Amino acid sequence: MDIVFEDSFQLRDFFYANKDNFEATLLSEAVNVKHKIDEILKVGNIDLVNNAHQLIVYIIDSEDDKLKSFAKQEGIAWASQSIEITFKLEWVQAIRRSLWIFIHRYNYLSSDFEISDLFRLEQEINNRVDMFLNTFFINYSTYKDALISEQKKLVENLSVPIIPIDDSISILPLIGAIDFNRMYIVKEKVFTEVSDTRIQTLIIDLSGIATMDEIVTSELLKTINGISMMGCSSVITGLRKEVAKEMTDLGIQFNAETEKLGTLQQALGKYLLNDRKSISMNGSDQSNINVY
Repeated sequence: MDIVFEDSFQLRDFFYANKDNFEATLLSEAVNVKHKIDEILKVGNIDLVNNAHQLIVYIIDSEDDKLKSFAKQEGIAWASQSIEITFKLEWVQAIRRSLWIFIHRYNYLSSDFEISDLFRLEQEINNRVDMFLNTFFINYSTYKDALISEQKKLVENLSVPIIPIDDSISILPLIGAIDFNRMYIVKEKVFTEVSDTRIQTLIIDLSGIATMDEIVTSELLKTINGISMMGCSSVITGLRKEVAKEMTDLGIQFNAETEKLGTLQQALGKYLLNDRKSISMNGSDQSNINVY
């Protein structure tokens, strides 16, 4: 394509008049990214080409605040999508190279810059490109870390599902491998739930646990003792023979106050039946009081 130039052009005018030329140069510089542009637009709704033109305007016009705001927006957008960050780095460096190619063409046609002006311009433009990259990566990392933290909390919550049966009874089904870290999360969540919701009976179902080492078992006992101090009784169900053998071999046992039942169904049958009887008796008492 032919370069468009008029004597009245300022640098910004030159870029506007040669928008298509700049875009072609940029695509030739971004060897690995140009084939991903449509995919990135589809997957992440990120328009690399239009965003490049916007970035050029902020750099040339020395609009640092808008440039930082744009970089923050871009950083969050990329962090929220599963797009390789290397594409962004290569794209911005391709923008930098293309920008200088066109500045050199502008200066060749206009002879507008003295050598000292070019050195100053080089420092200013490169500083702004670096400013964009720094702001982008800071916000990318911050958002990504927050996202990972939220996902970790979600996984932790899903791995410790405390299921309320009624206002006073809840179930904690433990499934899969239990290590110290997961047991610590279990203990913290159980303490919080008992404190916040005033659970009176916690049924801990261990039928999904095939093995428990000494440290994990010790933490489980601490959890049971802790909620007992808070007025919550514990019921252990589904203890498998492998776990029972490990505990007896280690000389570990649950305290006498902890009820042990064979299955979760037995516990539900017993405690839900008792709840219904209690409600029924309370209702009868209330009826008698009303009669008198």
